[in-house]
Amino acid sequence: MSVLAIDAGTTGVTALVVTEDGRIEARGYEEFAQHFPEPGWVEHNPEDIWQATLSACAAALAAASATPACVGITNQRETAVLWDRRTLAAPRRAIVWQDRRTAAICEDLRARGHEPRVSELTGLRLDPYFTASKLAWIAAHDPRAWQGVTSGQVAVGTVDSYLIARLTAGAQHVTDPSNASRTLLYGLSSGTWEPELCELFGVPEAALPSIVPNFGPLGRTDPGAFLGLDLPISGVAGDQQAALFGQTCYGVGEVKCTYGTGSFILTNTGTEIVRSQAGLLTTVAWQAPSGERTYALEGSIFVTGAAVQWLRDGLGLIGTAAESEAVARTVRDSGGVVFVPALTGLGAPHWDPQARGLITGITRGTTRAHLVRATLEAIAFEVRDVVEVMTDGAPVLKADGGASGNDLLMQLQADQLGTAVERPVIQETTALGAAFLAGLGAGVWGSRDELRKTWQLDRRFEPGGRDDEAYERWRAAVELASTHPS
Repeated sequence: MSVLAIDAGTTGVTALVVTEDGRIEARGYEEFAQHFPEPGWVEHNPEDIWQATLSACAAALAAASATPACVGITNQRETAVLWDRRTLAAPRRAIVWQDRRTAAICEDLRARGHEPRVSELTGLRLDPYFTASKLAWIAAHDPRAWQGVTSGQVAVGTVDSYLIARLTAGAQHVTDPSNASRTLLYGLSSGTWEPELCELFGVPEAALPSIVPNFGPLGRTDPGAFLGLDLPISGVAGDQQAALFGQTCYGVGEVKCTYGTGSFILTNTGTEIVRSQAGLLTTVAWQAPSGERTYALEGSIFVTGAAVQWLRDGLGLIGTAAESEAVARTVRDSGGVVFVPALTGLGAPHWDPQARGLITGITRGTTRAHLVRATLEAIAFEVRDVVEVMTDGAPVLKADGGASGNDLLMQLQADQLGTAVERPVIQETTALGAAFLAGLGAGVWGSRDELRKTWQLDRRFEPGGRDDEAYERWRAAVELASTHPS
């Protein structure tokens, strides 16, 4: 038996066919367009996401030896999507998680004293990152689209809800607790939408999806809508929680970091809701069909891999992202150059949406190699910032995502943390987590112990000497980039 995993990311959709022994048998990938109508704004056309999903799945299925037993979904989180319940057409573009246009809405709510109560209920903070302020912005600035929401004709959700609606030809309007817990509308303790929060942000609760467990029978694909297939949809989770599941971090205290567009560090806190005073988020990791919820602490860093893309596309310093390692290795260190990649503000643990990127320490001897190396160092420093306030020293950090393939970065990370970093054979653990959840929900695998056995180590990076002077330069530069330095 095999499982079809759909990973609807920020820049494209990946489809994997995963076998019972945890191998990737087939894959497909399709990018979709990014829209930047104004500085700090990021939008996606929902129809583009759906067409990329169909294309990626068709490619993966064409290369598979048999029809999968079930479908799992994972997705970019927090992105706000609207669609017509009957036609499934979107009345406007989605507002993406990276979008910062709602900073003023969040600041206004904070000034009115709402943040403590919002944080108490949700485990989050008032930041443009999350879904609810995006919906409030649409209500204020796109009354035509919002009229459909208030009349009941238009549904509201995140990318997982939208894809399930498309896969089921509109039969299901559901989400899961891992995605719901990123909206600022979900109560961590209640496990439901909070009427108090829906009222605060002006979102009609009736427009929101029903909340279902992360695995089990969640719906079926409609053959007319989805490539002629009638399959159970049996697993769904937001991308970072899916990566935690795919990395088999099922024990309390186990930590993973996904190095993608941004970097996201999660630690499993078990069935306990653990609150952070140090800028970390409390979130639902997953919920079993029994109703038992597993929670996590999360540090969200908005720009890491995207900084390497900026070196490539914005500055033309490298030809490909993979080239960054070879270029950085041509110098022994960054030559005192520090790059703070606050290209869309600062995330955890600083939370400063107005912060802007900064490069310091440039001299006449600075070369492109120093700047490239400083970018890789910045990623390692950002992750250290989060891990140091998250744990008392995890025995190991499990790394995944595209940039985890960079050996120099992984060694810098191990050095900075003073902790071993383990990279699995399959670095696409976000999609793997979706496959694991779906397979668990459909009986492909019988237990998490079976899933643990499929995890295979590619390479372990042991910590070497730590450059604390470079880290102190980093901390000083972050102060300069911040709009509210300590």
